Amino acid sequence: MAVAWTEHRFSGGVLALDTANTVVLRGDPRTFDRFDDAQEIARFAEAASLFRADELADRALEAKRPEAIRDTVLGIRETTDALFRTATATGTSAGTLLSGFLKACAKGLEACDEPLNAPGRPFGDPSTPLAFEAALAVSALSLLEPQTTRRIKICANCNWLFVDRSRNSSRMWCDMKVCGNRQKAKRHYQRHRRGTDAHA
Repeated sequence: MAVAWTEHRFSGGVLALDTANTVVLRGDPRTFDRFDDAQEIARFAEAASLFRADELADRALEAKRPEAIRDTVLGIRETTDALFRTATATGTSAGTLLSGFLKACAKGLEACDEPLNAPGRPFGDPSTPLAFEAALAVSALSLLEPQTTRRIKICANCNWLFVDRSRNSSRMWCDMKVCGNRQKAKRHYQRHRRGTDAHA
């Protein structure tokens, strides 16, 4: 069944974290991978062109042969998640994680021979589409900037990674409208339940 690539699926704040979050419920027995069907990579790239237009400076993404790039995409996705989830949870990350991450990103850029990372134009010339795996690598590498790394958090509700761009860096959820409201509803239910039990 096709995934509905809605705005909520792009709550990570950058393309690389949105992609990391395509594995749902990491570390839970109920976990599943939205990229199990490689065709979803192409559909995700199309949606990302819209929902990540600001980050991409309006450059469209394409994944013409999703089966062919799937291993590269998953390599970047998994090493990105491992590196930044560890750094967020512990404040440090092993050199082996960084090495694997850099190798995965290099693989994503192997076939890209155009200029990237120009000032104000990290994803290159917006007049033509960019290969999804190359854009994913550029986005992932941007997370190494200290001011960005410091703001990466793990959602208290769904366990997704996200960049907290709030003024005082106090966000707890990737998406206030979804995860924030779910947590508020859960707390309200628990308070009501405790009150009911106390009067039983």
